[in-house]
Parts: sequence; C-alpha cells; structure tokens
Amino acid sequence: MKAVKYLEIEGRSTGYYALLAILGLIVAAGGLAALYMEHNGHHVTGMNNQIVWGMPHVFAVFLIVAASGALNVASISSVFGKKAYKPLAPLSAFLSICLLLGGLTVLVLDLGQPDRLVVAMTIYNFKSIFAWNMILYNGFIAIVAVYIWFMLERRMNQYSKYAGFVAFFWRLILTTGTGSIFGFIVARQAYDAAIMAPMFIIMSFAYGLAIFILVMMAAYSWSNRELGDSTVRRMKNLLGVFIGSVLYFTLAYHLTNLYATENHGVEAFILRDGGIYTQLFWLGQVLVGGLIPLFLIYFPATAQSRAMISIACALVILGGLATMYLIIIGGQAYPMEMFPGKIVESAFFDGGVKQYIPTMAETLLGVGGFALALIMVALVVKILRVLPVSLADAELDPHASTGK
Repeated sequence: MKAVKYLEIEGRSTGYYALLAILGLIVAAGGLAALYMEHNGHHVTGMNNQIVWGMPHVFAVFLIVAASGALNVASISSVFGKKAYKPLAPLSAFLSICLLLGGLTVLVLDLGQPDRLVVAMTIYNFKSIFAWNMILYNGFIAIVAVYIWFMLERRMNQYSKYAGFVAFFWRLILTTGTGSIFGFIVARQAYDAAIMAPMFIIMSFAYGLAIFILVMMAAYSWSNRELGDSTVRRMKNLLGVFIGSVLYFTLAYHLTNLYATENHGVEAFILRDGGIYTQLFWLGQVLVGGLIPLFLIYFPATAQSRAMISIACALVILGGLATMYLIIIGGQAYPMEMFPGKIVESAFFDGGVKQYIPTMAETLLGVGGFALALIMVALVVKILRVLPVSLADAELDPHASTGK
C-alpha cells in the first residue's frame, strides 16, 4: 500500500454551504422544540405516566449505539491489523464521537429540566446502569480523542495500535451498558433479557457501518475525490455480514422468549397482535432493515451499484430506527405479566396496552440530534486533515490495475 496523503476539503462550494444551512435549520428546529417542551411541560408531548421514554429516546439511543459501530473501520485496522481499512480510520473515529455527541445532546434535552444533568454528574448510584453509562460515554469520548491524536500525530503513531485496542474494548463495554439498560429492567415484560447486551453490540456494528458508508461515499462524491470499487465492495460485504447477524440475534431473542410461558403474551403482541408495533417488526425491522438491504448488497444486478448500496445503507438506518422504536416504545406499551394466564386490571392502567403518539416537537428534537452530528462531521472534514486525498484501487493496491 502506498503512503496515504490526507487533506481537508475546501468547503467553499455552494453545495457545501447549502448542506450546512439545511442541517443548521434542522438543528435550530430541534432546539426550539426542546425549548417548547421544557417551557410548557410534559403534557405537550405524547408521553404519559406509563410511557416515559418517547421519540427523542428512540433517536438518542440509536445514535449512541451507532456511534460505537461507526468506530468499526478504525478498530478493524488497528486491532485486527487490516491495512486496507487504515486510511479511513481517522474519519471513522471522528464520526463515532460526532454521533455520540448528537445522541447525548438529545438525551440531555429530553430530561425535561436539563439542569438535572448536574445531579447525574455529581451523584452516582453504582447499582444503576445509568450511573455507569455516564462514565462509559465520557470515557469513550476521551479514549477515542486520544486515539485520534495518536493516529494524526506522526510522533505518536507507534502508540496508535494500543490506543485502538483500548477504544475497541471500551466501545464493547459501552454498548453492553446501553443494551443492559433494557436487559436489567424487570418491570417491563419485553425487556429483562440477557441477550439484549450482545444484540445491541451487533446492532451497533450494522447501524454504525451503514452511516459510515453513506458519509464516506458522500464525502468523496461531493469533494470530487476518487473512491475505489474495492473499498466500497469491502465495506458493503462487511455490512451484509452484520445485517445477517442482527437478523440471527433477533430470531434468537424471540425464540428464547417463546420458550417461557410468561413471555407468550408479549411475543404475541409483537409478532401478531400489536398493530403498529407488529408492523414495525415485520415491515420495519425484518423487511426494510434486514431482508431488502441483504438482497441489494448480494444480488449480482445490484451489488455493484453504488446507488443501490446507498439505498441499502439508508434502509438499514430506517430499520434501525424502527427497531429502537419497537424496543423502547413497544416495550413500555405492553403491560407487565404479573400472573401468566390471568387478566389483571386496575384503576392504575394495569393490564392494558398503553397508547403513545409522538408529537412533532419530539420528532424534531430527535432529528435535530442527527443533524447536529452530521454538521460536526462536515466541519471536521473541512477543518482537519482526516480524509485521504484518494482511495483509488491503484493507490491502495499496486496490483489492482494489473489484475494481479
């Protein structure tokens, strides 16, 4: 492999400023939505006393999970020694931090009173997974920042591999912690499953890599830089493996739940009788987020088309959002199975499926976090030299042009 030259993009075109303007407007709309909800109170949202995590949490958790997966490319190059991934490692690391900051911004603004963050930062209950996540999120940003420094500073290059190892294991712990939020909650029938932690890890691989591929292809296309077919092919094949793995873990989760009688009700709710939640599972998670992207990635007629690969990545992201909605909202909507096989009713809404309709303000806040992450990425590639000038096949593999 030839020496890779990094150079920031010019960022002076009308298209670049238009992109920043559009993303900036979305971020501003999200900020106004957060202000509106904070000023008027909880009643202007679709949330209630039963469903306390709404649409903002769907976007926040998705971005946090995807942030871990976006570090895939850097981890593969440093931990597993795959040199073909090394040129894109800095972009991968920066993208992971940007996605995490976008998700955490939504999370903080969805607290109702953002000053409550001070309590979370100063008072720790180490029996709570939420307290551990405060350490995991901040630690991830710090470790990846050091990793980036070691990669970009020539004098520190010799230590980048060790920093990559630490970042790799920290991201696994971080995503395990995020998945354990749901796996440790016994008060929700759809949660309380040990498989949640590894399932969130593999979902992070798929969602993060899908976002990375889209960012990579957009950055090279819009800056008129060459992106070789071998790089795109390598990334999309890896994405296909991760998509298949997500489908496998989804199957394992539902089969293990069906084994226990107490979970038959919630499984019937998700798989057959849940209305919008059942549609989100079969159409959103399985079809849009799984089977169709796999078809586009591996079917010979579409496998070589960058447009089809981009569509596959976009579908994985949409499927991921549907999955998070199903887990977070659907998991709260279904009542706790107090006595399997018995009907439980009370004036406190026990035994009934909870209703939730997200408001525009909640959705704008969530989308605003996504836009904030993308703005940060756009500024990073303009200010810092993290994007290789060329990823042509001949640059990465001297034998590519000769067919050897």
